[in-house]
This record gives sequence, structure tokens and C-alpha cells, in this order.
Amino acid sequence: MRLFIMNRIYLDYAAATPVDPQALSTMRPFWRQKFGNSTSLHFFGQEAQEALEKSRQTLAQAINANPEEIIFTSSATESNNFALKGIAFANRQRGRHLLISTVEHPCVLESAHWLESQGFIVEKINVDRDGLVSPQEVEAKIKKDTILVSIMHANNEIGTIEPIAEIGKICQKRGVYFHTDAAQTLGKIPLDVKKDNIDLLTASSHKIYGPKGAACLYVRQGVAIEPLLHGGGQEFGKRSSTVNVPAIVGFAKAVSIALENMNEENKRITRLRDKLIEGVLETIPGAHLNGHPQKRLANNVNFWFEFVEGEAIIFELDRYGIAASTASACSSPKLEPSHVLLACDLAPQEAHGSLRLSLGRWTTEEEIDKVLEVLPKVIAKLRRLSPFGKGR
Repeated sequence: MRLFIMNRIYLDYAAATPVDPQALSTMRPFWRQKFGNSTSLHFFGQEAQEALEKSRQTLAQAINANPEEIIFTSSATESNNFALKGIAFANRQRGRHLLISTVEHPCVLESAHWLESQGFIVEKINVDRDGLVSPQEVEAKIKKDTILVSIMHANNEIGTIEPIAEIGKICQKRGVYFHTDAAQTLGKIPLDVKKDNIDLLTASSHKIYGPKGAACLYVRQGVAIEPLLHGGGQEFGKRSSTVNVPAIVGFAKAVSIALENMNEENKRITRLRDKLIEGVLETIPGAHLNGHPQKRLANNVNFWFEFVEGEAIIFELDRYGIAASTASACSSPKLEPSHVLLACDLAPQEAHGSLRLSLGRWTTEEEIDKVLEVLPKVIAKLRRLSPFGKGR
């Protein structure tokens, strides 16, 4: 039974963010007054097309790309599928070998698994205890027939930031396409596709206070990629479908706001994150931090607790009005240990005791204080009820 909570606390920003009021205001005219199809030749279509291209310019500037290299999609899942499958089928005459890490998002892992059923060879790169990929291992695993390396910029579960600049340099030297899933990092960490030798990059709107239903895939000019969707030839012939102009306009506005406030926001959230980490590790025996202690996203906190199930922690916190998660929001209903934590060499019973708390733009110090008050009580209660945790 849920307790009666006046003020709920949202600490699942890595799963989804509320739309920023400024982004929402920017979107509103494109549902009623400026609703035209961007491919239509009349005034309404031209109005939508102009908004679309301005948004494309904003996304391009955010990552130091050219506007024609930004392909709008419906989600990061679509973008990641497009990157892996599009590169694989367009370059299968060059080779059939792809490299991904063991901690990629499920949409990358499942895309790679499907490609294996189509005759491609996918090799996985291990990570260390903190979730870091070794650039040296990437280089060692690249073969003559390797056509793509896909390594995420920062992990959605444990927040570890990967050395993509080093990996990109290696891929560029070896003549291999490099893709990075930056869904968790756009607007939080500076991105430069030219400087970091990135050929393809995935970004998502609803992770940075834009609407759901908008994302993009950066595809460097000259990269050979096969479209997944065929039809009207929108998005430079790479992604046919009527373009979701309102969502894209909101996405672009959210990106602008994030970049403008990135440094200030990161400082504030990092302070709250560190307070949360220190408070939990000091007050709860048997609490362990997952992910790299320094090379991590400013808003990510991930623990595992001895003798406790992560799902039970989520349900108990929810009773107090605190929203959190155990793993990726796309797969959290599955009662299986996190593949990310298993890849970081945690035992299944340890991975089952995980908790992710992700902070955001409207997280307050009072909310962190409340969590530090409630969480020790929750863990103590669950350990009393557990046959493995009695007396702890």
C-alpha cells in the first residue's frame, strides 16, 4: 500500500525527463497554427520546413557537425538500429565483423544479435570493474574485415564515461567506422564529432528535457549507410517518414537550453550527487558504489546493497514517494540481473541488489536530504525481512 505523500521526489532522470517549459512553449504553435507537412510546397509546408532546418542547424552546432549530417528519427532505439544495421548492410562487401561493448544499451545488443542471424560476426569487448572499455583492447580486436565499432559515450545504468576520443582515433587510423550512443551525454558533456573522430552518433530528446518521439543520428558525410525505412525519401533519402516537426522543434530548443546552462547545471548536480554518494556509503553498511568513482556522469548514482533485492528497494521507496530504478528503463520490468553489472564482474546476487538514482534539473538539496533519511530505513527493513540479512 502506498503511503500518502504530499511531495513526490523524482530521481529517475536517466529514464525520462519532464519537458522544459520553454521547449513546450516553442512546440505549441506547431500542433495548431504551423501544422503543415514539411514536404508540402505551400506556405504551411514551407513554414514547417523552415522550422525543421533551423532545428537541424541547432543539433549540428551542438556536436560540431554539418546540418546535412543530422538525420532525425523517432527514438534513440531507432537511431542505434539504423547505425548498426545500416552500416552492416551497406558495407557487407568490405567485411562482416562488428565490435560492441558488453555494457551497451539493449537496443544495440539486440540489433547486434539480429545481425548475427543475418551472417554477420559480432564480437564483444569486455569492461573492467568500473565499466570502462580499454582502447587498447578495441585496437587489438579490430580485424581486416571489421566495418564498425560501437561504444556508448556514457553508460545509462552506472554512469561511467567511456574514452570515445581515444577509440575514435584508433578507428580512424584503422579505417573502421565508429558509432557512439550519446543518448545520456548530449547537453551534459561537450561533444565534437570532428575532434573525436566520430562517424555516427545517436542522441535523444527525452533525456534532455525535450519531448518523447524525437531523436537523431549523426552520419558523417561520405559514410555508406543503408536506410531502414523506404518511402518518400525524407531526411536526405536516409529516413523516409513524415517528419515530427513539433517534437523536433522541442528537441532543438531543449538542446539549446542544455548547452547554455551545461557548466552551471553540472556543478550543481555534481555537488548533490557527491553528497548522496557519501551519505549512503557512510550511513548504510554493505553499500557499494557501481561505476567509475570519477569518470561518471554528473547526475548518475548507482549502488548495490548486500542482502537486499533491488526491486524491493524500488517498491519501498515508491511508498515514500521516491521514484528510482534498478537498471535501464527499457528493460527494468524484467526480473533479471543487470547485464551491465554482470559485465562489471558483479555476482548475480550482487547485481540483483542494485539501485539507480539519477538527478536532474529540478532535483533539490532538500530532496537529497529526504532520500538520505529514508533509504537507510528502507534497507534496514528489507534486511530484517530477508533470510540472508537478519541481524545486519
